[in-house]
Amino acid sequence: MRKIKKNDDVIVIAGKDKGNRGNVLRVLGDYLLVDGINKVKKHQKPNPVKGVAGGIIEKESKIHISNVALFNAAANKGDRVGIKTLEDGRRVRVFKSNGEVVDA
Repeated sequence: MRKIKKNDDVIVIAGKDKGNRGNVLRVLGDYLLVDGINKVKKHQKPNPVKGVAGGIIEKESKIHISNVALFNAAANKGDRVGIKTLEDGRRVRVFKSNGEVVDA
């Protein structure tokens, strides 16, 4: 079970965007695409067939999963995540600091 999934609210704990929050757009193995985080400029050639204009565009780049933490709204900070098995056999993610269940 992955500790960080798509649409999770995460906070950056290391790097140039430290302290910024965003939602996970995609999970790419050990890397994540996070909305508004790790923006880079890309020089793009025009492609008239696809209707793409050329120029310099700004887009999100991938960030390593170790540089983000799941955002705990109760504690208002990033928190570590563990896996716990419930009585009915379901596996859920829980915050390490307070034991609150992430998956409802």
